[in-house]
Amino acid sequence: MSAYEITDHQYDVVVVGAGGAGLRATLGMAAGGLKTACITKVFPTRSHTVAAQGGIGAALNNMGEGDNWKFHMYDTVKGSDWLGDQDAIEYMCRNAIPSVTELENYGVPFSRTEEGKIYQRPFGGHTLDHGKSMARRACAAADRTGHAILHTLYQQCLKYQAHFHIEYFVLDLLMTDEGECAGVLALCMEDGSLHRFWGQQTVLATGGYGRVYFSCTSAHTCTGDGNAMALRAGLPLQDMEFVQFHPTGVYGAGVLITEGARGEGGYLTNSEGERFMERFAPTAKDLASRDVVSRAMTIEINEGRGVGPNKDHIMLHLEHIDSATLHTRLPGITETAKIFCGVDVTREAIPVLPTVHYNMGGIPTNYHGEVLAPTKDDENEVVPGLMAIGEAACVSVHGANRLGTNSLLDIVVFGRAAAHRATEIVTPDATSKRAPLHATDKVIARFDRMRNANGSKSAASIRLEMQHAMQRHAAVFRSSESLERGVGTMDEIAGKMGHIGVADKSLIWNTDLIEALELENLMGQALVSIRSAAQRQESRGAHAHEDWPERDDENWMKHTVMWLDEQNKSKLDYRRVGMTTLSNDIAPIPPAPRVY
Repeated sequence: MSAYEITDHQYDVVVVGAGGAGLRATLGMAAGGLKTACITKVFPTRSHTVAAQGGIGAALNNMGEGDNWKFHMYDTVKGSDWLGDQDAIEYMCRNAIPSVTELENYGVPFSRTEEGKIYQRPFGGHTLDHGKSMARRACAAADRTGHAILHTLYQQCLKYQAHFHIEYFVLDLLMTDEGECAGVLALCMEDGSLHRFWGQQTVLATGGYGRVYFSCTSAHTCTGDGNAMALRAGLPLQDMEFVQFHPTGVYGAGVLITEGARGEGGYLTNSEGERFMERFAPTAKDLASRDVVSRAMTIEINEGRGVGPNKDHIMLHLEHIDSATLHTRLPGITETAKIFCGVDVTREAIPVLPTVHYNMGGIPTNYHGEVLAPTKDDENEVVPGLMAIGEAACVSVHGANRLGTNSLLDIVVFGRAAAHRATEIVTPDATSKRAPLHATDKVIARFDRMRNANGSKSAASIRLEMQHAMQRHAAVFRSSESLERGVGTMDEIAGKMGHIGVADKSLIWNTDLIEALELENLMGQALVSIRSAAQRQESRGAHAHEDWPERDDENWMKHTVMWLDEQNKSKLDYRRVGMTTLSNDIAPIPPAPRVY
């Protein structure tokens, strides 16, 4: 291992990832007086939060409808199909209000009402008075809300002099023999040097793993690196079978058309020109939750009512909306439709298809952001020194299906919560624990093996096989047969990682090597996702099982927890769903049929 020189860095806290969650945590920690490193594989404002369009959910009641956080909590629990933990959901919905107010004070340029308050639009699954009417709860900056939040948070981090290490690829966690996280080992992509970052807390804010699928709204960088690091550190992932399909990805390109388009009055039609959502969700119609709309669209296509020569997509109509409204409220969508399908939204409909959009599963945590490693004696045991936040984490506030706007909310609320926790438990300038040398050696051995891999298969060809297999066998609708075949196919594809070849052996800006390492990260998550899906014998939220079409609260109201070892063998366990609330201000919400 002596061939690689290593530079050591000492910080109070080390944040991995510079999306909304990572930046909100970095900001809170740096402002709280902690020496904070933020390590990111892309420039912070290129993180995937920049792509979030429609809004951030908070019951500010700016539109004067009598909205409050309890209605928001009810919608989130119902949206999660009762797999969300109600203590964490209460924490998120209550803290949504101060969190969004803070963003406004930091300078996020929200759209405004005539009185100058933050503009709020309707969004799928968000209702007033437990489903009686649609709520206007999505705080929006036109249709570029994530972009506005990300840039503002980065500016604030610079103000508090957080230390950024940009275009560094984190290889793995450095764990002590006692199971405590002491830091990470990272590759500086610019010059090929290796760096060890030591800290009292390490925060994984590495986003989702949408790229295990062929058609997704995620950037190519969304490879769930933190989840893979957790698996390799002997920690489990939770609820990985729940993958959200967004109803309106641009047909053929997968690029997102925000739910805000339907919030502003857009609607879907089939080949007969019928507004079919009225049949599937009589109250919420086109603003039912995402899994409901995605399944309805898929049913229409499967039953022969799809649009186009191949009858394989659905139309989204915005042309009836006033062009001034489209220009001010949906400028990005107007541009996206023009670029990706040559459509002028003021005159014609946009062809759309459900596309993978969000991962409900991830690293199990509590609502402070602390990572959990469930044991037989304690299913809530905390891993010392390690946190996870944002899409990389499973708190679980989203359960089996996330409501629109709750992802931007999740990253801000739990980034903030992790910062609060870190300022309580981290001693500024104290010496942190160090992992033994063999922990570093193990990471470098894996890195060196990949760098010098001489097999006959490229990372791109194996990745494509994996993505097609996941798209085919673990899609909007699943069956025992498709999942069983999918598990076998994925095992076969994972076996091909031993035949991978990396053509470029250099260390400086080696994209061939980085893509191979990212593929290795994706592969573990794909295996855990499809194996977790194969064992859940019910339909719940985004997991629609044709052989088990009903939700089964008696047997399956529990979180799936799965470990994966170096031989790709998995171990399965379960955790209870948190059915108690955080305070006496609201009673637990009992399970009920989920209809819109």
